[in-house]
Amino acid sequence: NALQAASYRGHEAVVKLPLDKGADVNAQGGHYGNALRTASWGGHEAVVKMLKARGAKRS
Repeated sequence: NALQAASYRGHEAVVKLPLDKGADVNAQGGHYGNALRTASWGGHEAVVKMLKARGAKRS
């Protein structure tokens, strides 16, 4: 999904857009499972913090 794709690339502003529109921060799918795991894998600490602040869970 768009949130996971933006998280994969570490684009903070792009991650914020779907979150502000009500995207499910814990939506599952894709190779990494969810946006938090995707951002973590990519080493995007600021995105990880943003997702966690919005209630993202590890699994």
